Amino acid sequence: MPTSINPATGETIEEFAEHTDGEIERALENADAAFADWRRTPLRQRSDLLNRIADELERRKEELGRIATREMGKRFKEAVSEVEKCATGCRYYAEHGPAMIADETREGPASKNFVAYRPIGPVLAVMPWNFPYWQCFRFIAPAIMAGNVGLLKHASNVSQCALEIEKVILEAGAPQGVFQTLLISSKKVEGILRDRRIRAATLTGSEGAGAAVASTAGSEIKTTVLELGGSDPFIVMPSADLDKAVSVGLTARMQNNGQSCIAAKRFIVHADVYDDYLGRYREAVEAMTVGDPMDEATDMGPLAMRSSVEDLGDQIERSVKAGAKLVTGGTPIDGPGFYFKPSILADVTPKAPAYREELFGPCAIFFRVDSIDAAIDLANDSDFGLGGAVFTNDAAEQERFIRDLDQGGTHINRMTASDPRLPFGGVKRSGYGRELSREGIHAFMNIKTVTIA
Repeated sequence: MPTSINPATGETIEEFAEHTDGEIERALENADAAFADWRRTPLRQRSDLLNRIADELERRKEELGRIATREMGKRFKEAVSEVEKCATGCRYYAEHGPAMIADETREGPASKNFVAYRPIGPVLAVMPWNFPYWQCFRFIAPAIMAGNVGLLKHASNVSQCALEIEKVILEAGAPQGVFQTLLISSKKVEGILRDRRIRAATLTGSEGAGAAVASTAGSEIKTTVLELGGSDPFIVMPSADLDKAVSVGLTARMQNNGQSCIAAKRFIVHADVYDDYLGRYREAVEAMTVGDPMDEATDMGPLAMRSSVEDLGDQIERSVKAGAKLVTGGTPIDGPGFYFKPSILADVTPKAPAYREELFGPCAIFFRVDSIDAAIDLANDSDFGLGGAVFTNDAAEQERFIRDLDQGGTHINRMTASDPRLPFGGVKRSGYGRELSREGIHAFMNIKTVTIA
């Protein structure tokens, strides 16, 4: 049974009944019927809907922000900003989407040759709890613009957020069936994905969940886009502005209470500035105020679940036993709720869990390197390849990092972040395919070749 628990107190907010098999079947029927109509709607009608959805998100941003904070613990001001970002994403596709999917004339063998972008049908979205609105809307906005329809299986601890997303879209005037939330367990996903009416799937989540969805979709010859884990490097070279690198690095690691796939997890710092940078970073971490996520003075709230606290503590403990140095933090905070001290590990050896595993919580891992070659080699020595940040003012170094870092996005002198104007996704075990921008809307379209003699 999906259950919402307030991470700040540990108290149960609400329990939700799962949708029955009959209700799932009706949702699939609704999606199929809605697609038959929505795929033929004029692009202006799709844009108008997205703008109304954005209006509704902006009107309700504080209400929706409070719901997210109560369900998964992110700071209220971060939750409100997340809702605002969803509205921005909707407006982006409302404005630019029609041009992205307009027919494109090409050279070819016939008197008239062009590429037509057409929707493919109902898409199943399996989404995580850490950005309960944005993860969904970066799929929903391009899907609606493309003429597709969506069904959402959200994480079970943010069921209220999931229901509110459907409510926002319906109240903005979306036809019934264009978007639906399913309150179901993970074990129901395979059957839904195998249904002939579902044409594709997108998943943001763990490697295990991604592998399961990809395997099922592959056996059914269905398109998937996967955004999985990350262990993003944050590289600091001697020419960097250290004040900026500390400030941005703190946000990059600790935002969303340290629970982000694209968080800066591995700090790879050149030996010439290592001690200075680590000292400043430690001061900033130890000055953070941990507490009530609704309080404006709070710098970091609780982790989303009790298991998150237990898992992070176990990873840190095992890493220290394997030779890593605990610089600060490393333990849960006593009292109600799922709080963990902001932490730093250094001198992490390849045998330590923190070297290979993704630490999904507020713990920065520090490495010292002597050269740009060593920095690149260490950054690439990971099963993940989502994104990464590099702080250097040396133009030649910037070119090297852009060329040689094996990741889906490289960001110079700024933190990794998704933006609707740019494609987003990873390589290696961080997944495949791209969300957002032109690449994101084309991911779930039939790119049809047309020739006319």
